[in-house]
Amino acid sequence: MLQHLKLRHAPRARLLLAGLLSLGSAQASAEPIHATLNHQWVQDLRDGKVKLDGDHKAVDALILGRDIPIPYDYIATLMRTPNAFGQGPACIVCHSSGNPAHSYRGLDLSSCEGIRAGSREAPSRPIFQPGEKGSKHILGRRLRNNRMPLGIPFSVGGNSAAYATVRQWIADGAVNNAHFTKNVLPLFTRDNAFAPDTPACITCHMSNQEPPSFHELDLSSYAGIMLGADSVAKGVNNATKVVIPGKPDESSLFQHLVEDRMPPGISPSEDRDHPNTRILLRWIEQGARCN
Repeated sequence: MLQHLKLRHAPRARLLLAGLLSLGSAQASAEPIHATLNHQWVQDLRDGKVKLDGDHKAVDALILGRDIPIPYDYIATLMRTPNAFGQGPACIVCHSSGNPAHSYRGLDLSSCEGIRAGSREAPSRPIFQPGEKGSKHILGRRLRNNRMPLGIPFSVGGNSAAYATVRQWIADGAVNNAHFTKNVLPLFTRDNAFAPDTPACITCHMSNQEPPSFHELDLSSYAGIMLGADSVAKGVNNATKVVIPGKPDESSLFQHLVEDRMPPGISPSEDRDHPNTRILLRWIEQGARCN
């Protein structure tokens, strides 16, 4: 009986459904477009502004593009989840306490307060500044930046004479003198300078043109080093400085030489802008709230 009724009134049902949809559309158009996130989302879909193609686009369209407040609960989940930022163990496996005897660098990533406090082992320091661009601080760099030369083993320390020479040169003002020409520049132009079986830095960074030089970075001369990266893409006056005279720990040239990407042993081919990494950095930029 019910099936017969449905079949008998199918045209009428379709007409009624069309009417309801039309009414709903009219109501939606009468409402303020920006009344809620959902209204804006629906409007963007209708206008063809949203195109989803994989996790990256979904994160852009649904979260980052609308500056959705990131709850700490999600950050806590990331810190406890293996492979959250790429193939590797969960962050809290190595960083779960402020006690340097039990946790590397005395870094506690198991609580919001611990994340905000940063490393407790000397030199004690925060790993980001709430409200600032997260990718430039320690946590963001360690999740995004591959150590150089590309593929250098995690087990290779950053305290050899070669690293010390570069660090001291920058600390002394990064001067173009005989010491630089004789002792510093050859480290960037010679194979195996920073670790066995590694290519010279100029294999990938030999001019300010990309291609062939990655990030338009030229490490073959003093002028190229001090010019910095992306001088063509951004313009000479806006190039990204890789050396800040007097400040080796703030110079990306030195950071890339000594800072290993996390999780330990992660492949250089892993996406440096993993969706979860971008969400974490947005949480920092929003103030790193604990609620």
